[in-house]
Amino acid sequence: MRDATSTRQKIHQAALALFVKKGLDATTTRDLAQAAGIAEGTLYRHYVSKAALIEDLFLSNYASFARRLKAMQAEAMDFPSALRSVVDTVCGFYDQEPVMFRFLLLTQHQALPEVDSESDDNPVQLLQAMVAKAVEDGELPPQPPALSTALMLGLMLQPAVALVYGRLDGPLGQHADAIFAACWRVLNP
Repeated sequence: MRDATSTRQKIHQAALALFVKKGLDATTTRDLAQAAGIAEGTLYRHYVSKAALIEDLFLSNYASFARRLKAMQAEAMDFPSALRSVVDTVCGFYDQEPVMFRFLLLTQHQALPEVDSESDDNPVQLLQAMVAKAVEDGELPPQPPALSTALMLGLMLQPAVALVYGRLDGPLGQHADAIFAACWRVLNP
């Protein structure tokens, strides 16, 4: 079992690096096996296809990020402090795990349809529930939580995309104050 776990970790590390560097379509199973230091057949013992590997990597790491956000929300005293923690968590994730962050950005359009939109392991659902509760509690003015969440996510993720393409200087954390302020203005005009 230990060797299987070790092999799976090698596959994950190689896949993340290659998917971010070459793209999902340009990365072959041969590339993945070679980068992981395993035979191509070994790769297929762990994943029936490259698509299955992509889905597993996305879903497990997307859920892991949701659990991070959920833990952070539990500590927040009010909506503004929860929002600040969300912004800091997103910026910290980008700065500390740029390859994983980029992978999640890169694969979201392909993998999001597989995510249960009502699940607690869904960061978007968690943020939408956070906004809905703040509206219900009178911490925010009435607004559609789904739209507000989409706007807030755009304000957090687009600076990360700009960093990826060299259009913004990093680290992302240095922009956390501006990102928080922009989110607050959108949610509480």
